[in-house]
Amino acid sequence: MTSSILDSKIFAPLFHSQEMQAVFNDDARVKAFLDTEAALARAQAKLEMIPTEAARQIDQAAGSVQIDMDRLAHDTGTVGYPILGLVRQLAAAAGKEAGGFVHWGATTQDIMDTASVLQIRDGLALIDKDLKRVEKALMVLAREHRDTVMAGRTHLQHALPVTFGYKAAIWLDSVRRAQQRLEQMRPRVLNAQLWGAAGTLASIGERAELLTDTLAKELDLFTPIAPWHATRDGFAEAGCNLALMTGSLSKIAFDIMIMCMDEISETAEPFVKDRGASSTMPQKRNPISCEVIRGCNLGVAKAAALLMDAQEADFERATGPWHAEWIALPQVFVLAHCALSQAVFLLEGLEVFPDKMARNLDISKGLIVAESAMMALAPHVGRQTAHDIVYDACREAQASGSSLYEALLEQSEVTRYIDAEALKKIVSPSSYLGLSQHIVDRVLAG
Repeated sequence: MTSSILDSKIFAPLFHSQEMQAVFNDDARVKAFLDTEAALARAQAKLEMIPTEAARQIDQAAGSVQIDMDRLAHDTGTVGYPILGLVRQLAAAAGKEAGGFVHWGATTQDIMDTASVLQIRDGLALIDKDLKRVEKALMVLAREHRDTVMAGRTHLQHALPVTFGYKAAIWLDSVRRAQQRLEQMRPRVLNAQLWGAAGTLASIGERAELLTDTLAKELDLFTPIAPWHATRDGFAEAGCNLALMTGSLSKIAFDIMIMCMDEISETAEPFVKDRGASSTMPQKRNPISCEVIRGCNLGVAKAAALLMDAQEADFERATGPWHAEWIALPQVFVLAHCALSQAVFLLEGLEVFPDKMARNLDISKGLIVAESAMMALAPHVGRQTAHDIVYDACREAQASGSSLYEALLEQSEVTRYIDAEALKKIVSPSSYLGLSQHIVDRVLAG
């Protein structure tokens, strides 16, 4: 029986990421604990803090021990943390003499934090892989539709002509910023944690200053210059950057969702039989991927907020905010990867309808290029006067059902300076794309 949508078999095709689940489930969590304990023993043996043979046996046991998960769960419920129970089982597997050196000088949070960092690193690798697919799909859309003219909309109203390639390039640019943030944060987030009970490593004695760096090298992590067990900005940054990423994906999904409306019909999600179908309305083809992406984004944002709240760790060991991280960290990664997986499906197979874009562009009969007419007239009569003249022409066109071109031809203040042939070009949407294509080219070149 499950109580969370992340574990639900029913919702697995929508809100699951089996790959990310495998990074944050109990088996992966325990493996990360064991990998950290093994690396600790190897590091201490290199620094002659524990016998080499003991480290070898601990390392071997960590790679082969079959942890009794029921016993570990019982111990965790009693102790409040899983590491004491894990250490008992690992020490027994390593043998009496070597077992005495398991977890030497470390504290529970050292192991749990470092293990979480290992999981974050694996999670980021999955995120990076699918972000690259999203980037590639957006590059294809931007390139293929560089010159596909459509209505640009502000406040959900026709504003100015743009190209669909321009829209895709804007989406692409935001996705690349998400990639940059996730890459740039690695030295701040992927740090080993090994500082002992209160962060001073007093239990280690001589050469203690070398131990954290040696452990970090064993695990291919970064070395912090000071303890971070009571300063949790690293995990909060990871959550916030994932929330920024899903926010970018959600913006894309929301744009596409609106463009999928029957009244607009400029795009459609990839067709899969029965996907988005209604139980009662046979004609329905709902934008399911867009909906899931938006839902996941809300979940990621809330989980990231929980990681932000967990920063108020008190003194040298938190009394509760740390536990909140255990709740939030898997959620933020699993839901973020779920959103990303849906975005890959959506964008790699997105259906785009240029003919419908062209028809929608003409709905206002040229009003969408009113600014073009105003700016063409402004050098002759001044900008504000030009605005008022074109404004009146727009109202007349709307009232009479004529085109903007026809309404402007009736304005002597316009025809005095601009002839009919020049005016026709001025009110052509394809002639007023500004830097649309230039921005596409710049983004693609970036």
